[in-house]
Formats: sequence, C-alpha cells, structure tokens
Amino acid sequence: MNIHHLELFFYVAKHGGIMPAVRNIPYGIQQPAVSSQIAQLEEFLGATLFHRRPFALTAAGRELYDYIRPFFDNLEAVSEKIRGGVSQHLRVAASETVLREHLPGMLQELRQTFPKLKVTLREGYHPEVVTWLQQREIDVSLGLMGGKPPAGIKALPLFKLPLVLMIPKTSRLKCAGELWERDPIGESLITVPSNEFISRAFQTGLAKLGVDWFSRIEVSSVELVQTYVAHGYGIGVTVGVPKMKLRPQVRVLPLDGFETVRFGALWQGGHNPLLDAFLKIVQVSARRLVEGEGLDL
Repeated sequence: MNIHHLELFFYVAKHGGIMPAVRNIPYGIQQPAVSSQIAQLEEFLGATLFHRRPFALTAAGRELYDYIRPFFDNLEAVSEKIRGGVSQHLRVAASETVLREHLPGMLQELRQTFPKLKVTLREGYHPEVVTWLQQREIDVSLGLMGGKPPAGIKALPLFKLPLVLMIPKTSRLKCAGELWERDPIGESLITVPSNEFISRAFQTGLAKLGVDWFSRIEVSSVELVQTYVAHGYGIGVTVGVPKMKLRPQVRVLPLDGFETVRFGALWQGGHNPLLDAFLKIVQVSARRLVEGEGLDL
C-alpha cells in the first residue's frame, strides 16, 4: 500500500472533500493529482472510500480513516519531539481586524521566546472557529464569545465590547434613540448572520424597547458591515472594536442600554509551552486595551 496515498486520503476525509484537502495539504499538489492517487488507492483496496457529491465517507472509508487518523494527527508533534524541542507551530483564527491590528505585535513578542516560531493564520468567526477547533485545524481562536463553550473547548474571557450602530456620515441622526421613535424604521439594517452574538444581542435589546427592525442585508464579517454602510446600503450594527479604522463615509452611534458582547480566546484540549506563552501575551495585551480604551472586563 502506498503511504502517500493514505496521507492524501487522510486530508480528504478530514476536510470533507478533495478541493478542501488541496487547500489544507501543507505542500503543493493539484486537485487532479489528488483525485488520481485516491482512485489508485481505491483500486488497490477494491473499495469506494467516499461519495463525491455530496461528500460522505463510506463504511470502508470510515474504517480506514479511523485507523490512520491517530498516526497523521500526531505526526508533527512526534517529529518536533524527535528534533529535541517543543512544537513552535501555532495556528490562530481571528477576525480581519484582530489579524491586522493586534496579532502582529503579539507574535513578535512570542518570537522572543520561540525564535523558530511558525504561524498559520486564518480569518474566521464564531461558530466556524469552534468547528475548526473541534477538528483540530487550529490551536486557538481570538474573537467574540457567547455562553458556555462546547465540551472539550476551553475559554479565556478577556473583555467586553459595546454594540454600536454604523451610519452614513451624511445621516442627520444624532443618537440611536431617534430611530426607536420611528414606526417603521425605513432604513435597511445591515448585520452579521442572525445566529451570531452581535445580531442576537441587538435583537434582544430591540425587543426590550418594543422595536421591530430586522436585517435586510446579512454579511459575513463586521468589516463588511462597514463596507456596505459606506456604500449607502443602510445602517449597520456591529461592535466597537478597538483600533477599527473607520471609512471617511461612516460614523458611529453608541447603543446605550444594550448588552455588551464578550471577547476572548478559545482552544481545544490541554496546554503546551507555546500555547501557554501565547495566552499570557494575549492577556497582557488585553489589559492594555482595557486600560487604554476604557473597556469593561
């Protein structure tokens, strides 16, 4: 049996298809090559390992994946141990703003202790980062948090962020309260998906005021909320993110009386020296933000 074919099948099974596997295999390989070598593996075994559309492992594929998964999951850790040192590879997921404005300084500090640090960064938001953690595709995420995390996921709350409205700079609105007096509110509401904490907290606040105002435009990130407000599509609800750069066409209105959203770190499993050092740096950076921005703990 060709071990390389098993490795390719491991990535296909882990990531749910050939194209997702190609994006995550840590070396260059094209989709046709993966497809061809998986076909050779199936021919050798005399069994179909997965259905292509929609993707689903067959019974034979599940049996093979369960058998090889512990080996390939632990291969990098074992190689680091043999080389005589702890792993210096950290995989982090966070929003675009965190990746751009906050993480570079933290990683630079981390490199002082781990000079051979290798970093993999992914832009992501709850709940997709939880899935990545559960599938061990990332080591830690920094972002908005809800209630109790799923079993096996550990949480480190850091601070709370206030909800805010983003409005066009040309708008005559002086405060959010002026909107609540309208029946109905004519402007389109721009939000992140309704199952995310920002949208849920906002709708809870509106319900307490007896106001009906539902999303007409849903976007995937808080950065895109600002983009669509800047282009005149309506009013957006987001969080007051420290160091967020506002476009010239946008200004912010506070949402007094609305609940805040907690920001923190999530990770899967136990601790290791690299993760522990990173979390300590994150905590120190969070304290600086709290003191500088007047955030709530």
